[in-house]
Amino acid sequence: QVQLVESGGGLVQSGGSLRLSCAASGRIGSIDSMGWYRQAPGNQRELVADITSGGFTNYAAFVKGRFTISRDNAKRTVDLQMNNLKSDDTAIYFCHLRRSYGPVERVVSEDLWGQGTQVTVSS
Repeated sequence: QVQLVESGGGLVQSGGSLRLSCAASGRIGSIDSMGWYRQAPGNQRELVADITSGGFTNYAAFVKGRFTISRDNAKRTVDLQMNNLKSDDTAIYFCHLRRSYGPVERVVSEDLWGQGTQVTVSS
């Protein structure tokens, strides 16, 4: 069974920093990408940043220059360094993993999610 375990959320003042970590365990197969999404009350879940196994990164416009995503393929972890946090960053942050598995002729892609970790930024 695949598990994604997040850590690092909490309460921080505006302008402060937090680092989120996510570790994947279990029989995963091939990891295509790992990343972070967030969901604020009343809003839809949205992409924050993701990174492919080849190291290509993708950031939402609202975090560019403030957040940095990194990944350790061997450890199957993904981290999100969040600097200069704003009150608008307050949300539950979810670790995301996209994997592929199965025989070559019938590859299956699947999205997996962590339980989420709360990030609260006070103004």
